[in-house]
Amino acid sequence: MALLDLRRSSRFGSLPSMVSESRPEPTEQGLVSRGAGWFVLNARDARWYHGPGRTAFCDLEGDQNFAQLGININVLDPGVPMAMYHWEADQEDFLVLAGEALLIIEGEERPLRQWDFVHCPAKTKHTILGAGDRPCVVLAVGARVFSVDSPDWGGYTVDEVALRHDAGVEQDTIDPKEAYARFTKREPGPYREGWLPD
Repeated sequence: MALLDLRRSSRFGSLPSMVSESRPEPTEQGLVSRGAGWFVLNARDARWYHGPGRTAFCDLEGDQNFAQLGININVLDPGVPMAMYHWEADQEDFLVLAGEALLIIEGEERPLRQWDFVHCPAKTKHTILGAGDRPCVVLAVGARVFSVDSPDWGGYTVDEVALRHDAGVEQDTIDPKEAYARFTKREPGPYREGWLPD
């Protein structure tokens, strides 16, 4: 045990702190992380993006745009898709924090409820829609190994099940602007009371 403690102290104990704190800065839309350091941020204080007929999502990354891992919280009204049916070159995972949702994955429908976890290996075609009679809250996490600033990030594919739920494209594309052309653009803003459960 003493040898292990000695190795830890000699290997890590003498290193000066290398990562500084990056305190999120106040904006009209909420707190936004701008630096490249560590930080703590409450989702209710963060900047959110929302628009009519769209999910509201919490921008936890701020202006850092994390290089290795994307993460956000989505609030989906019943029948509203989180995203158009798509696949990505990297893994994505989802955890339902509150409410009910409908997963469309590889052309199949799966109901989701609170605490259901969805794992999408790279290239899994999927989307999630709000379901039930109240908003659904979903934590979304995605790797960024292959998809960052790459034309090979993934794509939107035609799927009859997704189209039936108004969550699919009518022709394959890799262009997000084309896939979301019929939607109102989400705008940044502060948290709205009631999006997140107490």
